[in-house]
Amino acid sequence: MAKDTPLKLLATDADDLAVISAMLQDALVPVTEMSWRAGDGRFALVANRFRWEGAPDRDRQGAIRERVHAGLCFEQVRKVSRRGFDPRHGAGLLSLLAIRCEAGADGETVVELTFAGGPEVRLQVARIACHLEDIDQPWPTRHLPAHPDTGAEG
Repeated sequence: MAKDTPLKLLATDADDLAVISAMLQDALVPVTEMSWRAGDGRFALVANRFRWEGAPDRDRQGAIRERVHAGLCFEQVRKVSRRGFDPRHGAGLLSLLAIRCEAGADGETVVELTFAGGPEVRLQVARIACHLEDIDQPWPTRHLPAHPDTGAEG
């Protein structure tokens, strides 16, 4: 993939979802940019995604990486539950760590979006039907995400 090519991915199984999870690791998600449309069975969010793909550019001061706004959408969502935050109580910014799925009751799948510090969103879906797409132009950043509790980057 060329460096300037916007990311556009589709997930229909757990392996596909693991790729999307990797591309969204350390994405910053404003609580106000998450939405569930129960009537449509759709959960969507807009994230400030760190572009892990590709080598960074360099200048005299070091590496220059990029961030980009990306849209994530799950279809056939039957139920959404949240833990550790309330979207009705103002703005907040969550750092996405991972997206995982597991078998749920009655043949459904449970998709978990886990955020730094413990908040999570759980989606009960009929099946995995998810897409991720960069929706804006990337911008430069020198900040490389790090996880202070482990001291590890990334």
